[in-house]
Amino acid sequence: MENTNTVPLAPLRLAFIGGSRSSAVGYSHFVSSAMDGLWTLVAGCFSRHAESNHESGQVYGVHPERIYDTWQALLASEQGNIDAVVILTPTPSHVDSVLACMRAGIAVICEKSLAVSSEQARQIIAVRDAHQAFLAVTYNYAGYPMLRELERKIRDGKLGKILHFQAEMPQEGFVRVDARGNKPTPQAWRLADGAIPTLHLDLGVHLHQMVAYLTGEKPLELVSDQNHYGWFAGVVDNAGCLCQYSGNIQGQFWFSKSALGHRNGLRIRIYGDLAAAEWYQAQPEELTLSHVDGRREIIDRAGQVEVTNALRYNRFKAGHPAGFIEAFANLYGDIAVGVRQFQQGLPWQGGAVYSAELALEGMHFLEAMVASSQSRRWETIQA
Repeated sequence: MENTNTVPLAPLRLAFIGGSRSSAVGYSHFVSSAMDGLWTLVAGCFSRHAESNHESGQVYGVHPERIYDTWQALLASEQGNIDAVVILTPTPSHVDSVLACMRAGIAVICEKSLAVSSEQARQIIAVRDAHQAFLAVTYNYAGYPMLRELERKIRDGKLGKILHFQAEMPQEGFVRVDARGNKPTPQAWRLADGAIPTLHLDLGVHLHQMVAYLTGEKPLELVSDQNHYGWFAGVVDNAGCLCQYSGNIQGQFWFSKSALGHRNGLRIRIYGDLAAAEWYQAQPEELTLSHVDGRREIIDRAGQVEVTNALRYNRFKAGHPAGFIEAFANLYGDIAVGVRQFQQGLPWQGGAVYSAELALEGMHFLEAMVASSQSRRWETIQA
């Protein structure tokens, strides 16, 4: 995931499909893509609702003539005038616009989850390969510098042989109320579970990608359960599994939207035979290491680090915490390098963690979770 390439100063031209100012992720993508001057948003179809569409374009500084009523009109008018399109629509509608962009020869940056099933993911991969297209899937937490520091320590053997891990992402959005006692009002698509529940597509994909990035290993089989505890009848809001990975590594996953007390409790603990590591998203600048001789240390960007001392991760010095938006900007920095290399006919050296192949593996993982929750047995994960 690291890159040491020098990216030209001229910003790449970006368009959004979806991502209105009022959407869950649109403004985060806008701010993070612009942060380091590598991208500029020049066009978009931000919403199906005309007022929201044009208001969002105005907030984002897009010329009114380049705000489109449909994404099809955007592609027809902007082909050749943009370097990439970001797909920010609800997950169930990703596939059509992703395929159309790739067939038009436009580089695609797609918000996770890429697809809603392994069948859709395979279809996307087939079209990408047929058109030799560029496709990157964004998992925003993967941009945190301390996660990248942890990956380097694991790769360099600082934790020894990896034995097991715990990855969790508890949230409370489907069970809490506001100060006046009002229940939440999620977007309608988030309350319509398909073959893979929306919870899994929203949170589970993050944990799968994070473990794949950190360990380099693949999930082989699992046993899982899923439940409903929150306000919304029939919507899965809590899930977990025990999973066996290649390398004889055992993992535990838990993700939830019915866990009071957790705004977003994303945390990962990895246990090796020389050391263990823990990273917590609410304290993203710190990585805790516990060594086999009993020593415990907390490292940050000013400590004994090999990755997070890089200039790109130090927009300001240690002690001034960088957070979620900066992590997102790190992804856009990586992807800018990838698009530049693609335009030159070169392979993207850091692209594996953004790949459609990893997204497909994630779909197989989540489909196995659903199957196990129904069969009440261990299920093999399709390779």
